[in-house]
Amino acid sequence: MKCFLSIILCLEMTSMANQLYLRRMKFFLSSFCMRYSTFIYVSASCNWDLSREVCHHGLACRILNMRCSHIQKLNMAGTFMQLHTLNLDFCTSIGSLDKDCFSCMPSLMRLSMCETRVANLWTTTAALSKLPSLLELRFQNCLCCKDTGPCPASCGNKARITFEKLGSAPLNMCLSSETSSISIRDATFQGFLAEENCGDLPSLTGSAMIKEGSGKFDNLSHISEVEMSSCLQRVASIEISSHVPPNFNGLSILENKVTDKEEIPARAHKWDLKSGRLTSLKNYISHYPSPICFEKHYREYMVASLPRLEVLDNLSITKMDREMGRAIFSNYYEDLPYKRQNKQSVVTILQKREMGTTGSSCPNFSKFKESCHYGKSQYHFSRSLAAAKLGSAAWPLLHPLHTISHIYKEGSKKLRARQFEYHPSDSCLMVFGTLDGDIVVINHESGKLVGYVPSANNKSSVLGLCWLKKYPSKLLAGSDNGCLKLFDINHIPPKVGGVNCSAGVATFDDFDQLTSVHVNSEDDQFLASGNSKDVALYDISSGKRLQLFTNMHRESINVVKFAHHSPFLFATSSFDHDVKLWDLRQKPQWPCYTASSSSGNVMVCFSPDDRYLLVSAVDNEVKQLLAVDGRLHMDFKIASTGSVLNYTRSYYINGSDYIVSGSCDENAVRICCTQTGRRLRDVYLEDVESGNSLYVQSLRGDPFRLFHMSVLTASKRPCSKWEIIKVNLLASSHGTEEQSHGKNIRSTFQGG
Repeated sequence: MKCFLSIILCLEMTSMANQLYLRRMKFFLSSFCMRYSTFIYVSASCNWDLSREVCHHGLACRILNMRCSHIQKLNMAGTFMQLHTLNLDFCTSIGSLDKDCFSCMPSLMRLSMCETRVANLWTTTAALSKLPSLLELRFQNCLCCKDTGPCPASCGNKARITFEKLGSAPLNMCLSSETSSISIRDATFQGFLAEENCGDLPSLTGSAMIKEGSGKFDNLSHISEVEMSSCLQRVASIEISSHVPPNFNGLSILENKVTDKEEIPARAHKWDLKSGRLTSLKNYISHYPSPICFEKHYREYMVASLPRLEVLDNLSITKMDREMGRAIFSNYYEDLPYKRQNKQSVVTILQKREMGTTGSSCPNFSKFKESCHYGKSQYHFSRSLAAAKLGSAAWPLLHPLHTISHIYKEGSKKLRARQFEYHPSDSCLMVFGTLDGDIVVINHESGKLVGYVPSANNKSSVLGLCWLKKYPSKLLAGSDNGCLKLFDINHIPPKVGGVNCSAGVATFDDFDQLTSVHVNSEDDQFLASGNSKDVALYDISSGKRLQLFTNMHRESINVVKFAHHSPFLFATSSFDHDVKLWDLRQKPQWPCYTASSSSGNVMVCFSPDDRYLLVSAVDNEVKQLLAVDGRLHMDFKIASTGSVLNYTRSYYINGSDYIVSGSCDENAVRICCTQTGRRLRDVYLEDVESGNSLYVQSLRGDPFRLFHMSVLTASKRPCSKWEIIKVNLLASSHGTEEQSHGKNIRSTFQGG
């Protein structure tokens, strides 16, 4: 019998280690690994310098343990040709995975990343797809398992699975070692349910197993395609509900019982639809989850995106898991935008445009076009180009507007943006207002300052901005102290000065505690709302307040918006949970209709074609209503966090095709399709310098460029950093060859 020797090297050094010592240690490791590569187990714990050397230069070892290493950015650029097992547990500085961070590991079969800061499903699966040999992966581990393999308890007691005839017998789903997730109030416990909350639950979502019985799951030849599809759709459409309080970023934990490094006790259960109860199967305890584990449908997304994977989080991936993963993915996520089934090359699309054909790689394209909302649009080619480019940009290009941070006022005080708006007709212009009441107009393409109006009162913040459409040089601005002014940017000096500019300025009667202003489609009237139940109507030409509509809501009105094409229709959103549509021709005493949310409304806006109202309520409650009567058209079902201070804002991009949504307690911007509700991408925001998360204060879609947007962010550090970040989803942050993509794909259309 062959004897195997395991040699452990503990390489813990102080931060005073010099380069000579590191080079000697590197030479020693390389020589040692060359001789004992079959058996070596290297631990590079607790030292940043040595960890960096290992990552950059590589080792010839087979097993590499880097638990608790202070790796700030995972960039495995060295040579790891023989490496088959990598442990990165408790590397809490790792927040995202780069495009090629694993490309030097062709033989890697097992990877563990428990309790890291990895959270992005899209970039994570894109990076892991570069591992051709990966079989076992975990971001959380079973309590009884020390490695990445399947839990021994589950392997020894695999359930035999079969389908029961749908309709004649209840569908019994069980959450065991081979299942995927239970979602609790939009926050998912992966593979387990808290023991204290294992009573009655009205619904269940996630992967499911069918009731134990005779016959093997692999033998499904007698199940028709229709029955299989119907079964998967039924399981995928089950809603989520519970009384477990969720925590930040979709994390759902037992309140006051779990700390950062404590285990999360849980128990596997069987869900019986006939009795409507959960029954315990066997213990399955998981702990040390990374944030990605609490993303909705995490397990299904990973299983569908990594088809070669055999074990995830110590749970074996069965054929049923793969079927369920594909069903969940197709129901809730878009791989490519505009319902494109297969990715096409940009060259092919350009050739078809030159030839005047609209061919598609979809085999049933004619039938697909008839049912597709976008099929016969005149913007078919621009959308096809966007789909082709977006498919290769899992890491979108993020570009901070350094103009803001590099402009200093008197006393070396930086400008801090509080609100911003794109210009409606000049694709290069943007205006932003500051926390101190300054108005700044910039060319966001070149970064040049176009105009600057200093604040007359440093205690006011600019909360309302609106460009006039028929008079593109004019701009309406409102501050929280009630001040309302109309500026002409042709009369604003393009430099920072200490003297307040009064040329080209019209002043209106104050509106106390102002939060929102909006001009109608004729540019002759505007509305103002604030921390009150009233809305004021102003005449732009005379500068007079025409009317004050009182008690329009039961609580303060956060936002008021005119329709894009009617000068009379406007909508209001209030923290009283209601959104109302009004008509000025009826001297608004009664709304045209009222639609309600389950929490206070933060935002409302019309789609560019005025077909829909997009309503954003506290804590990620985002819905699209039919503007004509207020009926629900789409519930985007974004996971809540449980915070009553998580103010959510959503806007349209690409005309009326997609929305972008972000919240002030989260660092993610979500992009969803308005016609299917499916998630296209999440963009996570981090400060490049510190690596800390940035939180969404406001955001806007670029009205001229497909899949371009800007996000106003802030950090939660004492010295809060406020900046506007431009996001280009069609360009990659890796390399410069793609950075120009999308600059010439412009969209001025008003909707589908």
